[in-house]
Amino acid sequence: MMTPTSSHTWKFFRAGGFDQVKLQSGSDLAHLDQLDQKLWVALACPATGLEFDARTLALMDTDKDGRIRAPELIAATQWACGLLKNPDDLLKASPSLPLDAINDATPEGRQLLASAQQILLHLGKKDAAAITLADAVDIEKMFAQTRFNGDGIVPLEAAADEATRSVMADVIACLGAETDRSAKPGVNQAKVDQFFAAAQACADYWQQAEGNAELFPLGAQTPAAAAALQAVRAKVDDYFARCRLAAFDARAIGALNREEKDYLAFTAKDLTVNSAELVGFPLARIAAGRPLPLVEGLNPAWAAALAALQSGVVQPLLGDRSELTESDWAALTARLAPYAAWAAGKPGAAVEKLGVQRLRDILASPAKEKILALIAEDRKLEPEFTAMSAVERLVRYHRDLFKLCNNFVSFRDFYGRKDKAIFQAGTLYLDQRSCDLCLTVEDAGKHASMAALAGTYLAYCDCVRKGTNEKLQLVAAFTNGDADNLMVGRNGIFYDRKGRDWDATITRIVDNPISIRQAFWAPYKKCIRMIEEQVAKRASAAGDAANARMQVAVATGQPLPPPPPPKKVDPGMLAALGLVLSTLLVALGGIFAAFTKLPLWQMPLAIAAILLAVSIPSMIIAWLKLRKRNLGPILDANGWAVNAKARLNVPFGASLTKVAALPPGAQRDLVDPFAEKKKPWGLYGAVLVTLLLAGAWYLGKLDTLLPGTMKSTTVLGTNAPACPTPSPGPNAATVEPPKQ
Repeated sequence: MMTPTSSHTWKFFRAGGFDQVKLQSGSDLAHLDQLDQKLWVALACPATGLEFDARTLALMDTDKDGRIRAPELIAATQWACGLLKNPDDLLKASPSLPLDAINDATPEGRQLLASAQQILLHLGKKDAAAITLADAVDIEKMFAQTRFNGDGIVPLEAAADEATRSVMADVIACLGAETDRSAKPGVNQAKVDQFFAAAQACADYWQQAEGNAELFPLGAQTPAAAAALQAVRAKVDDYFARCRLAAFDARAIGALNREEKDYLAFTAKDLTVNSAELVGFPLARIAAGRPLPLVEGLNPAWAAALAALQSGVVQPLLGDRSELTESDWAALTARLAPYAAWAAGKPGAAVEKLGVQRLRDILASPAKEKILALIAEDRKLEPEFTAMSAVERLVRYHRDLFKLCNNFVSFRDFYGRKDKAIFQAGTLYLDQRSCDLCLTVEDAGKHASMAALAGTYLAYCDCVRKGTNEKLQLVAAFTNGDADNLMVGRNGIFYDRKGRDWDATITRIVDNPISIRQAFWAPYKKCIRMIEEQVAKRASAAGDAANARMQVAVATGQPLPPPPPPKKVDPGMLAALGLVLSTLLVALGGIFAAFTKLPLWQMPLAIAAILLAVSIPSMIIAWLKLRKRNLGPILDANGWAVNAKARLNVPFGASLTKVAALPPGAQRDLVDPFAEKKKPWGLYGAVLVTLLLAGAWYLGKLDTLLPGTMKSTTVLGTNAPACPTPSPGPNAATVEPPKQ
């Protein structure tokens, strides 16, 4: 698509880190085709699963592919703007369309205005100045009271005579019904043409076979005889094949008649003549060259079928016989083979159940011409119904089109935070937070594979309303707070856009940073969690070992075995560990010594510097990820085609997820009668501060702040570490060591 040349002046606003077009007039909507689609926020959206009128989206989806694309939205806006005198009316988003707002200067506008007036007249609102959506959707009810509604489908009651209705009922019985706009079953021209073509083919086919003695050796009884022969054909062929094998080798007779153990397998239970095991046995006892008996000595499961063969096929073609030879069987199948071949190629199977005589009566009647005349009369109303349908379409666009543009061309509703966007399904309350960015999903696993690229903390939830057993899946973005208490299995409440509440349970989590504050404490929490897991793991292993020893003692009746001796430590490894520990202690001692030499006011700064040195890498990584947090992959995984990097920065994310806070003016009672007994941390702190101050005074760090009588050098004299060591003078006497 080439970039359009725009003569229209556009205005933009910045939100989400990119420029978005500001739609603030009907002229903006009318010139959407001139807005470069590179500046559109989205280029396609699904036609279902949105908090938007599904019927409006269906009218807009002209190619019925389940998606609304940019060209379809442009076509809808241009059509609506062309039928209104003032396109600014679309910005009112009113469900009521004033009649004087319709542009009757064009033929289409005049036709639409006339249709709107006709609808109001039918509803008894002749003097109404506007048509509402409720009025416009009553078109089908209006046509339900008439014989015809312009859809080319004629219901049974549209026929004036019983004979025509009977033929229409036969068409529906053979080919199924079509449903018209009034939800009534009927027939259309395609079904009528298909039915009469099949009926003619079936009638012609039977006419060619009538009087043919080769095809119908038994006349009208031939179809029944062929069915009786086909029912036993496989078993009779099996019987004669077994008899031939018995003639070939007498040793096979026992196996061909089934051995005694085969009978024992099913005779222990209750039997019926139609037992599956019995059906699989031969028709009669196998012997070399033995004819097939038709009366006595038969497998009970096949006695009725062979009786039908004898009465319907053998007796009419071969005479009274109590047994059937293999040559007789070949003769019977040869006599009925032409009919079987003819029946296999029979056309018009869909209408055959009516019988050839009924089909001939229908073909000889004027039913087809009458039905087609009814269909033609119905189609005459198609332009009228189309015009009335256009009224509903314009009323819906008058109400919904501007809102869709503000959720498609731009994301004004989403970033404006005055109203929820059409992709926001509701609000999830969980872990003392409310999440506004919630979307319904069809497949959480498939959605998560794409949405993970958004860099957002996502929680997938299964929601159910137990009163109605309704279910849905949704994904909620947590963009404020922390993730300490979020885990699979946690329950919350989801409120949809209709205000209905659902029980929500987290089933999957896509982990990403939520805030800088969370990242600051993350290293320490991970360290504590690792220590707790290791302690729990060792305690669990020790408990399992103790339980195992106790189970052995109980099972054997012996005293409780002693615990296994501790593993011997490799001296080399012990020496290495000692070296590491000593090095670590020396390093810590040096750090502590350096810390004690700092002035008192620098000590808190040093502690803060150490904390920052540990936390800053985690905070930097979180900051980088939060800068890239993007709405696009979340929507794309739901079928959208987002055309911009719609960011969810920290301030905007805080508005999407609200953390619990006490209301203004609330009063708090901080006394908890069930609080755990607190340790005297204040006393511990006072002792620690006292020790630090004493150490600092001893080292002389406080001498500059204290009066002379309280300085460590004054109190301790030469014993004070801060007291300078006197140097010997030039006239100092030299003390010689005593001689031995």
